[in-house]
Parts: sequence; structure tokens; C-alpha cells
Amino acid sequence: MKAAIMQPYFYPYIGYFQLIHAADRFILFDDVQYIRHGWINRNRILKPGEGFQYIIMPLAAHSRESLIREIQPADADNHKDKILRQIEHYKKTAPCYKAVRALIGDCFSTHQDTITGMNGHCLKTTCDYIGLELEIEVSSQMKFDYSQVRDAGEWALRMCEQLRATTYINPPGGRELFDAGKFEASNIQLQFLQPGLKAYNQRRPHFESALSIIDVMMFNEPAAIKDLLNDYQLV
Repeated sequence: MKAAIMQPYFYPYIGYFQLIHAADRFILFDDVQYIRHGWINRNRILKPGEGFQYIIMPLAAHSRESLIREIQPADADNHKDKILRQIEHYKKTAPCYKAVRALIGDCFSTHQDTITGMNGHCLKTTCDYIGLELEIEVSSQMKFDYSQVRDAGEWALRMCEQLRATTYINPPGGRELFDAGKFEASNIQLQFLQPGLKAYNQRRPHFESALSIIDVMMFNEPAAIKDLLNDYQLV
């Protein structure tokens, strides 16, 4: 069984969905500390004219030590409305704007108590739209035993042992964290997914790579997105 484990990102880039595609089980990992300026509550889309801009989901007040599972989205519709306004410029150039705008609006209309719940719901609705099978599994609901975790590279190892995974797939970043020998000792193959990030037509001269899946969906029908999902290598 191939496992992938990722923190619950907010409308992440296509490489995140390639991990979902490559794995048999995909775990949302929310048992660790929330880090500001990451991808839990923000991502990037095109900016009118050129370049990119951030879309940000504000969070309720929380302590610096809060775990991801404890973080709540701010309870204010105006924040969601701002994001919807930020994507309005796609209407002029993106052939799939209407469907994607409706998809995001439906996601935002569903109340979720935690950022894990909200991002998980957005991931699920996105996967349903693009035809990618996803069964949401959340680490904080699975009662993992972390008592043997000694360093950052062992979170995935100990979780995979308890999942009885035969392969663990990680994004290309953070390779230095992992000790392949430890995985081998537990009979788990360690692989890294290298996304191809194939360019698609954004209706502008310069292609902005690795933007949110929102951008991919704006310019590509689900059938074309399936082709982009296969553009990766496991190394």
C-alpha cells in the first residue's frame, strides 16, 4: 500500500493532487504546530495584468503554539467574499470561470469549525470536480502513536508503520529530513514525487508556474487536468 501524508493546504498547487493520485491512502496531517506564512490558509492565483497574488483565508485568534487541528477559520463572510472578488478577473480570459466560481462558492458556503475541516472539504470537492478519487483521512481522528518520533523525519515513518504501508511518497522538498535506511529497516520504500508542472495556456505571454489548483481549473476542462495529473515522476 502506497501512503502519502500532507498538511491540509488551502487550494494547493497541482503537485499536491498528483500525490493524491499516486497514493493508495492520503492522510491530512494536522497533529503538528501551525506555522505562519505557509500554505494552510493561503495560496497564489494570477493577478490582473501580470504576475501573481495571494488569496488568504483569515484565521480566528490562536496561540503561537496551536496545532493545526486547533486552528479555526475566521467567522466572517467578507473574507470569503474578498477571495471571490479576487478571482473575478478570470471571467475575462478563463473558459471554465463559471464552473470554478460556482465550485469555490459552494465550498465556502459550507460551515466548518476548523481549518482542517474546511481545507479537507475544499480538497474533496475539487477532487470530485476533476475526477480524482479521494477518501479524506485526518491524522487527528486516527489515534496515531507518536511516542517513538525522535525527529521531523520520523513523523511519516512512524505513521506509515502503523498504516502498514509498503511505500511512502513525499514531495520533492525536504529530502534531507528523511533517512532512507530507517524506512528500509521497516520494510517501507521511500519515494519522492517530482512534478512536471507542464505549462498550459493562461492567456498571457508569461506562464506563472505552480499556482493554486484554482488557476489550473480556470483554464482546463477536467479531462485535460487528468493529463496534467499524470505529469510526474517517482524517484
